[in-house]
This record gives sequence, structure tokens and C-alpha cells, in this order.
Amino acid sequence: MSLLEITWTDPVTGRHGYVVIDTLVRGVASGGLRLRDGCTLEEVRGLARGMSLKEALVYTPGDRYVPLGGAKGGIDIDPLDPRAHQVLKRFLTAVLPIVRAQWNTGEDFGLRQETLDAIAAGLGLQSTVEAAFALVEDQAAARARLRAAMAVTVEGVALADLVGGYGVARAALETAAALETAAALGTPSEATDAHRPPIETAVVQGFGSIGGAAARYLARAGVRVVGVADRDGLIADPSGLDVESMLAARDAHGVVDRTRLRPGFRSAPRESWLDVPADLLVPAAMSYVIGPPEAERIRAGLVVEGANLPTLPEAEAALLSRGIPVVPDFLANVMTNAWWWWVLFGDIEPTAEAAFTKIDSVMHTLVTAVTAFGLPLRKAARGLAETNAHRIAERFTPRDPGRT
Repeated sequence: MSLLEITWTDPVTGRHGYVVIDTLVRGVASGGLRLRDGCTLEEVRGLARGMSLKEALVYTPGDRYVPLGGAKGGIDIDPLDPRAHQVLKRFLTAVLPIVRAQWNTGEDFGLRQETLDAIAAGLGLQSTVEAAFALVEDQAAARARLRAAMAVTVEGVALADLVGGYGVARAALETAAALETAAALGTPSEATDAHRPPIETAVVQGFGSIGGAAARYLARAGVRVVGVADRDGLIADPSGLDVESMLAARDAHGVVDRTRLRPGFRSAPRESWLDVPADLLVPAAMSYVIGPPEAERIRAGLVVEGANLPTLPEAEAALLSRGIPVVPDFLANVMTNAWWWWVLFGDIEPTAEAAFTKIDSVMHTLVTAVTAFGLPLRKAARGLAETNAHRIAERFTPRDPGRT
């Protein structure tokens, strides 16, 4: 059961917004704010629970960053709706006390961090993570690190827009390697024991910060990205898409300008991304896009969730019955969240090299631990997160001086 649930009604449009705090650690929680037409309280509640798992999963004794609690926010409006900006501003004004004291938030589906920062500044906030700064001894140094990290670009793309997708790519590559080793050794699992080939081809659904960066770093690892789906449809090429050209041709909403791409690709309806044969499928856009009917169409050997909650439980069960593992969202896309806190708390320098090195190390450790338990990976990852959450709670629970 959540600690706090807020349902807000916009007095102008009648649209609803939601904040859910699932858990608190040291009095604070972390989780993004999304804009999506059709967003519900139930959706935000599930996302907040996922944030609790995501935070706890990366707990590393010895790091300055001790994972926070989990929270999430959402507004039921299309981010392209001309009213969206004012609705967002009114929502943040209404929940400002929660943002100041407990809820550290940031960009999520349909919302860019720069938009959020601009509105927050107008409301008198230095950042959208003010509650976390109360946990840092040298706040000035922490703010300076975060500003420096946000200013870093890598080949024309902000580092902040790369770390999450880079982590998804590393999760896919590490998981494929671990499962390949397990299959070769005959490690038992709850799915079939069929031999799993290494990742050679991939399809990515969504081409925003997560999907675009995942595609970039998969391609740089030698994976042919044979399909990318954005808001306008599917772009496919069995010989491999030019991911860098597509990144240069996308707009702020992750939509690729087809007129700027070289000839040779195939266009198809957006939902066709499920039918493209590939070793890897990365749903990296919306929640709840893979139900049982969609699961039947998937022709990939591994699904890695770049988006939050893209796969329904019954669909995941159907995939597992066919020997298709699913890397859960709270493991695969954890690095956007973790990177912020590693920088703020001073565990890494605000550089691309430090970010990628830390992500490589942590993702390898997580995938190794999770895959050691076999399938389903979600069950193993949840178990690890819950164990870590218990350790964190013990660390911050005051001891009774009368007990020995």
C-alpha cells in the first residue's frame, strides 16, 4: 500500500494529475513525472512501486549514494496538446510542498527536463531534486557537480539523455552473454533450455532519450538495428539502419524526419515493430504495449524493457513459455535515475567517462547476480531489490537502546 496518493483536478481543463509516494528512505523519495493522454492513478501507482525497486536495486555499500524511496507523478494529457504546458505549471504549483520536502522528480515520458526546470525556477525552486540536497553535507559542491554533469555532451547529445539508454544497451548485452553461458553450461531455468544465439540484430520501439541512446550503443557494440518505431511509424532495414543519421534527424519528441534519411529503408505502420524478426526487442516508449496478443507476434529471442511497465504479466508469462526472457524495466532502465544520484552525492565525477564506467560496472554486477537465479528474471531482480531494501531499512532504523 502506498504511503501517499494525490489526485489533482485541473480547474481549467478538468484534466487529472497524480502523485504517488510508494516508500520513503530518510524522508525522501525519487521518481519522474510523465505526461500521457490516458494516464491513470493505477498506472502511477505501479510506476511508483517500480521506482522503489529501481532505487533499492542499485544499493552498493560504501557508496555515498544510499538509495531513496520510490515515487512517481503523472498527468493525463497529451504532451503535444497546446494546453499541456499550462496544465503542467498548475499541477506543479499545487504539489509544490511535496516537491520541496519529499518528492525528487525529473523528466519522464512526454516531458523534457529543461521544461520542468524552467517551470520549477518560476516557482522558486533551484532544482526539481531539492529534497535530496538536504541529505548532502556540501550542498554547493553537489549543485556544482550536477550543473557540470548536465552541461556535458557526447557527440552532440546531452550526457543526461544518453545514460539511461546506454544502461539499457548494457543490460541487453550483459544478459545475452550471461544467458548464453548458462545455456552452454546447462543451467536449469523455468523457461525452455533452447540455445540462445548472441545478439546480432535488434528492434527498438521508441526513439526518445532511452530508445535513441539504446540504439546508438547497441549499434556501436556491433548489433544491427534493423527496426525503429517512433510516433510516425516503423523504419526498417534488414541490413541495418544508420542510427547516427536518425539521431541527427529526430525532433524533441523522438520523431525522425524521414526526408533527411538515406534511401533504402522500409516504412510500415507503427505497430509493425512487433513483427520484425530480431534477436533483441527493446520496448522503450510507452507502458502496457505488450499484452498477450502482442506477445504472440514477437519474433525476438530476448526482450529488454527500456520503458516503464511495457509488458503485462500475462504477456510475460506467454513469452517465458516460448523461451523468451524479459529483462524487467526496473533493472534495464535504472541508470538514468542512478546516474543523477551518483553525481549529486559525489560517487562519480560529472564526466561521460566516469558515467559510462560506473554503469558498466554496476550493470555487470546486477545482471550477474540476477541471472544466477535463472528465469524469470523479474522474480530474481525483485528478490534482490527487496533484500537490498531490507538492508537499507535496517541501516536507517533507530536501534532500541534497551535491546542487545
